[in-house]
Amino acid sequence: AELKFDGLAISLRYESGRLVLAATRGDGSTGEDVTRNVRTLRQIPLRLAGEAPPVLEVRGEIYMRRDDFGRLNAAQEAAGQKIFVNPRNAAAGSLRQLDPKITAQRPLSFFAYGLGEVRGWTLPASHSGVLDALAAFGLPVCAHRTRAEGPEGLARFHADMAALRDKLPFDIDGVVYKVDAIARQLELGFVSREPRWAVAHKYPAQEQMTLLRGIEIQVGRTGKLTPVAKLE
Repeated sequence: AELKFDGLAISLRYESGRLVLAATRGDGSTGEDVTRNVRTLRQIPLRLAGEAPPVLEVRGEIYMRRDDFGRLNAAQEAAGQKIFVNPRNAAAGSLRQLDPKITAQRPLSFFAYGLGEVRGWTLPASHSGVLDALAAFGLPVCAHRTRAEGPEGLARFHADMAALRDKLPFDIDGVVYKVDAIARQLELGFVSREPRWAVAHKYPAQEQMTLLRGIEIQVGRTGKLTPVAKLE
């Protein structure tokens, strides 16, 4: 059981331990090449530590911490530029910049959580073992994970993370349960691009009370009127 990060899914391809390609998930088969931008992220190693296999495709999530998001928006506002709605949008927009120099100035973070194509490497017997191996290669792996026995263990992790959610430095929208044994994962396979061996258990949307200060009417270029709520 591990966290479901609220960021942008990314695939990193390493050949002989060297980062050669980074791509977004896209439609599941074709993604967007963002290699030049990803190379500017300090948390993503350009070369893996230790004895790396000939080909290792790492799946993970690029996200923005809440404190980094607050500082970025403060800087944007001070510069008279648009502020971002939430950390996820800020992370996605930062990663897709045409100029890698802009991406390099944005405080992006990364967590690895799985594998894609692998060649010339004997896989660990378990998913938890894969995460430990990725950490040994020098890739950031979230410490909030557990190997649970039975549904009670899964439910306990879900509840524990719900209680911790507001204290985490980054956003999550749930947890993910995965069959730990790699042999069982291969046996269960996929339906379309969704694995049969993993399921997300989301949390309810977070809600807060605020005050409605007024309603303004915006006029579109075609004359369409749109009411806009002004909230405190």
